[in-house]
Amino acid sequence: MTSTGQVHDHGGGVRSIEVPIPDNPLGTTLVYVVDTDRGPVLVDTGWDDPASWDTLVAGLDACGTQVGEVHGVLITHHHPDHHGLSGRVREASGAWLAMHAADTAIVRRARSTEPGRWLTYMTAKLAAAGAPEEHLAPLRAARPRSVPGLAPALPDREIVPGELLALPGRRLRAIWTPGHTPGHVCLHLEEDHPAQLPGHGRLFSGDHLLPEITPHIGLYEDPDDTTIADPLGDYLDSLERVGRLAPAEVLPAHQHTFTDAPGRVRELLTHHEDRLTGLLALLSEPLTAWQVAERMEWNRPWAQIPFPSRNIAVSEAEAHLRRLVKLGQAEVVTGSEPVTYVAV
Repeated sequence: MTSTGQVHDHGGGVRSIEVPIPDNPLGTTLVYVVDTDRGPVLVDTGWDDPASWDTLVAGLDACGTQVGEVHGVLITHHHPDHHGLSGRVREASGAWLAMHAADTAIVRRARSTEPGRWLTYMTAKLAAAGAPEEHLAPLRAARPRSVPGLAPALPDREIVPGELLALPGRRLRAIWTPGHTPGHVCLHLEEDHPAQLPGHGRLFSGDHLLPEITPHIGLYEDPDDTTIADPLGDYLDSLERVGRLAPAEVLPAHQHTFTDAPGRVRELLTHHEDRLTGLLALLSEPLTAWQVAERMEWNRPWAQIPFPSRNIAVSEAEAHLRRLVKLGQAEVVTGSEPVTYVAV
């Protein structure tokens, strides 16, 4: 692999551009530029921010192309650090945008749901999870406003799992990997590795498989959906599926490329198994999702976690609790308000 500043050449007609994410510890999204016989196709686009847009445009220039020449955009999932700039790319180039139907449905709902409805919904969810009043009060007092990611571009093509994508001159197959989002996809480039590394092609893994961090697995938030989903169960099943692919190299959306996907999958499976075991020990007494989140191990002490990040942590705690319920190892305490869980 060769690098020039924010642009990396991975060989075989694949490059990446480090597109910044404003005010985020992840730092950047790796936007991949895949050469095809019809022009460049992007895998993700980055956050909708002027500096991010300028970086993407400059990166495409450094790749020897221009944003106006982009033929299409493949979106691994709907989050704004991946899908944010897709609309601007389409406006500049006429490119098609493709996404899995489950995430397209989320985009459609986000575009039609008023910000005030989201605030009301999130406040009620956090209250049911046992959030204290000092956490809920700012949400109750907040004025509805436009939030990044709530007016994303609507895709015009569907990524169908198992099918080869319509990229002339390339063999790229969609792998459905729900968990991080309901419609997250990995994209398997079924071509020999340009450096002849052992394994089966290369995998654009989005946020599903990252080299050093564990992707957030929380609840699929939707004010109109009362389905009791099991996103952690979905994620663990998806991980095993990707491990069996055994790609020669993984090209993730954050951090850096890496090999030994099966080894990384085993690490992540063990991580979540250990977490579930630890949570089960906590549930010797009834606890709310908020109380569980306070006791879980994060990348910093609970007292140092900012309020918005606590919402994400509680969502992740609840996803793990739902997994324990589905496994028959824990149950919701009947009639509890806020909702509490206890080991069976």
